[in-house]
Amino acid sequence: MSSPAPKSPDQSDKSKKYDRQIRLWGDHGQALLESAKVCLVNATAVGCEALKGIVLPGIGGFTIVDGSIVTEDDLGVNFFLDSSYLHKSKAMACMRLVVELNPDVSGDYVDESIEYILSNRPAFFETFDVVVASNLSEQILLELSNTLWKANVPFIYCRSLGFFGSIRLQFEEHCVIEAHPDNQQTDLRLEEPFALLKQHIEHTEVTSKVPWLLVLNKYLNQYRALHNNETPKNYKQKSELRELIRSGMSNEEENHEEAIKAVNTAFGGGIVTKNLKEIFDDDSCENLNKQSDNFWIIAKALKDFVIMDNNGFLPVPGVLPDMTANTESYINLQNVYRQQALQDADNVYRKCQTYLKDLGLPEEKIDEKSVRLFCREAANVAFIRGTNISNEYEKNTRILAIVDNLKEQDSFTEQYIALRAYESFLTEYGSIPGECNVENDVPRLKSIASKLLGDWGSPLLLRDDIIHEICHYGGSEVHSISAFIGGCAAQEVIKIITKQFKPVNNTFLYNGITSDSVTITL
Repeated sequence: MSSPAPKSPDQSDKSKKYDRQIRLWGDHGQALLESAKVCLVNATAVGCEALKGIVLPGIGGFTIVDGSIVTEDDLGVNFFLDSSYLHKSKAMACMRLVVELNPDVSGDYVDESIEYILSNRPAFFETFDVVVASNLSEQILLELSNTLWKANVPFIYCRSLGFFGSIRLQFEEHCVIEAHPDNQQTDLRLEEPFALLKQHIEHTEVTSKVPWLLVLNKYLNQYRALHNNETPKNYKQKSELRELIRSGMSNEEENHEEAIKAVNTAFGGGIVTKNLKEIFDDDSCENLNKQSDNFWIIAKALKDFVIMDNNGFLPVPGVLPDMTANTESYINLQNVYRQQALQDADNVYRKCQTYLKDLGLPEEKIDEKSVRLFCREAANVAFIRGTNISNEYEKNTRILAIVDNLKEQDSFTEQYIALRAYESFLTEYGSIPGECNVENDVPRLKSIASKLLGDWGSPLLLRDDIIHEICHYGGSEVHSISAFIGGCAAQEVIKIITKQFKPVNNTFLYNGITSDSVTITL
């Protein structure tokens, strides 16, 4: 998606700078990104890499929270630090060096530990759109998790330990307006053409110069006349329609060839998807209140439009694929779809205004632009309810199911449990396993892992080699692993802020030894 024509030299420079990413998430996505504020807790290598991944695209601002100083060990793994900052504030050093990557971004730092902030001013985090953290003990992780859950602030926790990495997303609920599916369904409504399209078809002669949609419609009508008004659904029926189109070709007519190719994808648009039905049936959609998010108000209006005004069909998106045709013919057809899309979206918008009035909310809470976008993307709108990390750390059925995989020696299951044991070790002993004495810490870490498994009702034990692996790391990061995990985390931050593309739900695990990864829901 290209950016609009610039109105000033400054806009021109910014459009050029961010052109490639604007094509991915649009001007509206870029605007959300530029107005967002992110907090990074602990300036580790993986944390700074995550920060880099959102600073370069132009996040509005960031704040680093870290009460430690720069050490020799930091210089060996964190590429954002150099020797001139030794024994100085790590938060200050990383802020200064990261902000140099993009002068459009404002940076700040707090030279205090996360423990101090949670104890003395937990409301500090409520001003941020997303909080990213790494290298936390279990106790502090759960305390931060609960604080952010109560404040309804999305939280991304990253781990980078030796060749192991993970990302855990926490949010109460997340709405995805633009999912950008790999296989986008073209919504043309040829099976049930709307009034404006019917009128346009009736007044347009099918020639070699018109868009393939009109060609396909002509032969679809012929096919339906022979098959009790049925639309072709399976391969055999679609092959028959393709042969019908070929039989009507007098020579090599490009629009006819395109119509033949489009037979597989041109039908089935406008139907309420499984995901959208779940949204329509959700209690938050059925029972609006003053605290309802705009997403649910628009979803309720959309549901009423589909059921009461549009015979069960979604609004027309108003987007046509490219078609070989003369310019006038294609633009006229395009205008038909755009006009219908505007009418449908206007209908939904008016319903939104009615709901806002009934709820005693200001009409400007929802604008027409937002409703049009929602209607255009209605077929792929998604909604995810997240889980609190604290709940994950309690005994539950999901954890038990994962533990059962140990019977098959699943490497990711063992990796997950080993990382959990590592965090428990930090809380219990106040030190990093293997940092000073590997041999002493191996049995300690193994004992913690065994206790975790016992608490979950499993008699199984972790293999000794993975316990030794964790201890031999001594809490160190491998920069290539941190760069990969940080880059992935940055993309999840962007997804959450722009409400585009589906985020990980909810745990991502990576093994740098085998270069394998997996996504699981906990």
